Amino acid sequence: MSAAQGGRLAAYWELGKPRLSALAVFAVIAGAYMAWPSPRSHPPFDLLLWTTVGTFLAAVGAAALNMYRERDLDPLMKRTQTRPLPTGRLSPREVLTFGLVASCLGVACVLIIAPPLSADGSRTPGNWNWTAGGLSAAIVLSYVFLYTPMKVKTPLNTLVGAIPGALPPVVGHAAVTGHLALPQAVLFAILFCWQIPHFLAIAWRYREDYARAGMLMLPVVDPTGHRTAITMLLYVAGLGIASFIPYFTKMADERYAAVALLLDILFMVPTVFAALTRRDSAMRMTFLVSLVYLPLLFLTMVLTRL
Repeated sequence: MSAAQGGRLAAYWELGKPRLSALAVFAVIAGAYMAWPSPRSHPPFDLLLWTTVGTFLAAVGAAALNMYRERDLDPLMKRTQTRPLPTGRLSPREVLTFGLVASCLGVACVLIIAPPLSADGSRTPGNWNWTAGGLSAAIVLSYVFLYTPMKVKTPLNTLVGAIPGALPPVVGHAAVTGHLALPQAVLFAILFCWQIPHFLAIAWRYREDYARAGMLMLPVVDPTGHRTAITMLLYVAGLGIASFIPYFTKMADERYAAVALLLDILFMVPTVFAALTRRDSAMRMTFLVSLVYLPLLFLTMVLTRL
């Protein structure tokens, strides 16, 4: 492989924001295990594989389409100036094609290749999973057509953007059950609440960047940081509540509750400090701890089911 070819492959890899999209894999697997009716056993491997691959591709495609739609704004921000489109490593047409193909393949994997379980635990090939497939399509559509344009219109964009971000565990759960169910709302609430302090910690540090591009993130329209701090505190408190619902509703046992408590404390301490001080270093610490919190919480969900 030539250096030029390697560079293009790396550029395509960057399009999908792989580190962020990889979090969707943890969420999908956790959702599937929480839906699996038999503790101490595993959902079918192929069901897990195609659901995680499909959701990952849908998330990657949505990220690429987001970059395509923001191709005129990314060059204005230091944090996005090195992306494939601003640097000219890929053309707009290539990014659009990649985003559409990845999104469609991802939705198809979940819809067609991962049929839901029937009442007796068997699966019938050809029985498409419309619920999980529809949810994976919702990830793409809401991210690209709601969240992306709202960035330049209202600071409420963060709350809207948290909706597609919170759907992966719901997709994993629906891949097993084939329908909507109350536990999916619990999984959704956990990931929704987690995203707000996670993202606001980023947005505060890069508020000048967002302002240059005309993006109305909350820290851009909140120069004192008071509203940003209150919002972070409200949602990290909400996360603490949501993370315990699986225990109180018998979705998880006391081992999960103990780990969830420790993780909540681990996340709350730097978030409270960041909200009170508004220091960039404290916001960065909150962001880093958030990256540890979510995989460990979902891993605990899975391991305590085995």
